[in-house]
Amino acid sequence: MRGWSASLAMVLLASALGGNCDVARAQAYPNRTITLVVPFPPGGSTSIVGRLVADKMSDLLGQSIVVDNRGGAGGTVGTKAVAKSDPDGYTLLLGYTGTLAIGPSLYRHVGYDPRKDFAPIGMIGHAPSSLVVHPSFPARTVAELVAYAKANPGKVNFGSAGIGTVGHITGEYFAMETGIQIVHIPYKGTGPAMSDLLGGHIPMSFSPIATTAANVKAGLLRALAVTSVHRNHLLPEVPTMIEAGVSGFDATLAYGLVAPAGTPPAVVDRLNKALRGALASEDVRKQLEFDGTEITSSTPEQYADFIDKDEKKWSELVKKSGVEPE
Repeated sequence: MRGWSASLAMVLLASALGGNCDVARAQAYPNRTITLVVPFPPGGSTSIVGRLVADKMSDLLGQSIVVDNRGGAGGTVGTKAVAKSDPDGYTLLLGYTGTLAIGPSLYRHVGYDPRKDFAPIGMIGHAPSSLVVHPSFPARTVAELVAYAKANPGKVNFGSAGIGTVGHITGEYFAMETGIQIVHIPYKGTGPAMSDLLGGHIPMSFSPIATTAANVKAGLLRALAVTSVHRNHLLPEVPTMIEAGVSGFDATLAYGLVAPAGTPPAVVDRLNKALRGALASEDVRKQLEFDGTEITSSTPEQYADFIDKDEKKWSELVKKSGVEPE
């Protein structure tokens, strides 16, 4: 019994020392520049959210956070790079529905598991897309769009930021739910897709509300619906898909922060505190709301639960749609 007691005492001592090391590491963290990988090219909604949060967290942590835009394969290239990074808290990822929920089902060898390869830090918020059409398109409501598409099967195109993006899968989801045939036109980013839509080269798209709201208000685009279950404050007069007659439709994208799996819990907690502080600040709140994002602060555990549920939802949509990568 004395031997067992001595062993137990050693285990407890080691555990206590390990805990103390974690606390000490968190107290010393961060002592150098942190990199936040945004897995898309500059200029899109992900970059806007990432830079805004990074700047405020830098102030709260007292250390610089540099945003690294690392695009490719629908955001999965940068996401994989973070998954393989050292779990020391100095390489973070802007988590996104397209990379954590869609990519793992769309790409056969994506190179990461959204549940196992990341340590969730916390959620940032949700942002709906908007179904917008060029003013020359004859439909003024979702019902009229569906009727027109059914009368002209395969002749209505919709653009997106690329194959496998949220806009693409949302369009396929819409087609499945309404029983219509529409043709996807992929672009290399939201900007080029929006340019062609504004120019009348494509008739419709599902695009982030932050990129469409000003054009809708200026009369350059017509918004038929938003893809969330509640109306958005940027376009309060525009109905939800559910209100427009598409039962149960919900295609809201989500943002959050994650670190590589194995990042010390104390460091994750420090980052979560800084993230929640950033989201609570007046300037960040106003800017995110201006861009159409609804802030959803959370604990690491709550974000982990959300990632699990979101991946299940979108992977099912990917399978049903039959979408395949380039």
